[in-house]
Amino acid sequence: MKKNLIAAAIAAVSILSASSAFAEDGQVNFKGEIIDSACTVVNSVSNPLDVTLGKVAKTAFTGAGSTAATTKFTLQLKDCPETVSSATVKFDGTAADGDNSVLALTDESGVATGVGIQLTDASNAVLPLFTASASYELSSTEDNDLDFVARYIATSDTVTAGPANSVASFTVNYN
Repeated sequence: MKKNLIAAAIAAVSILSASSAFAEDGQVNFKGEIIDSACTVVNSVSNPLDVTLGKVAKTAFTGAGSTAATTKFTLQLKDCPETVSSATVKFDGTAADGDNSVLALTDESGVATGVGIQLTDASNAVLPLFTASASYELSSTEDNDLDFVARYIATSDTVTAGPANSVASFTVNYN
């Protein structure tokens, strides 16, 4: 009798556990396509693009959220296949203080504090990390310039002097 009760209890627990494991609140469909070829990125990993923001006085910042040293940079794509007509760009890197709209500075000796680097797209809209940019139209017969802007942004009311470098990687997603 005890064996039957134990077996029944184990069976009941198994059935109840299985039903809760399959509970769902919704569904996510992942869609995409792998294409035969892509544009050639002129600024590639083997030849990284250096964007010089220059030397900026800490007094250029008037408080948290103030910006300085706006610098345009361009990612150039060429030899695009006729099968793609536009692309977006996603920048990845380390967010400053958990704010994915600001790229953290590289941790090095004497690094500046209270400041990070913010990216914007061609329309001057802030481009958060890990987020696709606005769409850029592509030509298969010409070089394609995808313009962006980088600038220092104060992340606190107090900015200290020091090296203010950072690194971001980018991914081009074709439409």
